[in-house]
Amino acid sequence: MNELRLDVRHELSGWTLFWADLELQDGSEAALASVRADVGARARASHTLEGLSAHPTAAAVRRLFRQAGCDPTRHRPSSEALLRRVLKGEELPAIHPLVDINNCLSVELVVPGCVMAVGSAAPPFVLRAGRNGEAMLSMRGPYELHGKPLLADGDGAFGTPITDSERVRVREGTTRAWLVAYLPAGVLDAGCAREAFDRLLVQAPVARVLATAVTADAG
Repeated sequence: MNELRLDVRHELSGWTLFWADLELQDGSEAALASVRADVGARARASHTLEGLSAHPTAAAVRRLFRQAGCDPTRHRPSSEALLRRVLKGEELPAIHPLVDINNCLSVELVVPGCVMAVGSAAPPFVLRAGRNGEAMLSMRGPYELHGKPLLADGDGAFGTPITDSERVRVREGTTRAWLVAYLPAGVLDAGCAREAFDRLLVQAPVARVLATAVTADAG
C-alpha cells in the first residue's frame, strides 16, 4: 500500500488521524445497502442509547472535545449523532458511496470521520481548536468554531469531527476523496481502523484505497 504524503501539524494532543485516499469504483448498490443494514444491526445489538456516552471510545472522544474547549453534549461528535439515529431505529442513509462507507466506518468504530473531495483542501493541514470569532460555512449552514476541534488549511477551517464545510463536500460527480477518521490515541489505533475499513470494502467494494497515512502529535 502506498503512503499518502500529508503534512499535518497536531496542536491538539490525544488524537490519531487515519487517512485514506479513495477512488470510487463501480460497485453494487445492493452490496452497499446490505453493508449499511448490517452495520446498523450490529450497532443496535452492541449499544444502547442510555449506555452510548459510557462506551470507552465514545467517552474518550468526549474527553478530547472537552480538552479542546467544546461541550460534547451540546455539539455531538458526528459518530454519536449517527449512532443515536441508528439506535432509534433509523437506517444509515444512502448519500454517496464514499460518504456511505465513511459513515459505516464511523458507526463501526464509534469515532467521527469525514470524506473530502480531493482538491477541495490542500496541505499543509493543522488540527487545532477553533479560535474566538472563527466560523465556516458548514453543511448545516454558518457554524461557529470557537473551542471546537477542527482541521484547517491555508484557506481556513474545512472540517470538524462534528460537521464539515461546504467547501469539501463530496458531490454526485466526485470520484476521488480523502477519508479521515478521528481516533482517540491509546484507545483505538490506526491498525484497527484500517482492518475495519478493509472488511467493509470487501463486503461492498465501492472504493479502491490508493494510499493511506497516519498522523499524530509529536508527544
